[in-house]
Amino acid sequence: MLYPVTTAHYLVLSAALLLIGTIGILLRRNAVIIMMSIELILNAVNVNLVAFSRHLDQLNGQIFAIFIICVAVAEAAVGLGILIALFRNKETVLVDEIDLLKW
Repeated sequence: MLYPVTTAHYLVLSAALLLIGTIGILLRRNAVIIMMSIELILNAVNVNLVAFSRHLDQLNGQIFAIFIICVAVAEAAVGLGILIALFRNKETVLVDEIDLLKW
């Protein structure tokens, strides 16, 4: 017997992605892992937008999800560029050891 996938299933998936991303940001010291956690949080938002867009039979949520994907790609490109520059200067990607703004 097959059960239909409802909006509640998507919300549970989104909550799990949000939880994993938040834990990754709070507990990890590696900047690459923190950026991946931010991407997970953005994907949780996308799942919510698409789920509610489907539930309400409107395209607004899907349009916002595409916009968020574009912003996430730009954030990843700029963030990885900054991380490569920091790694060349400091030879580490641990956020605790990057102190370029301290006097």
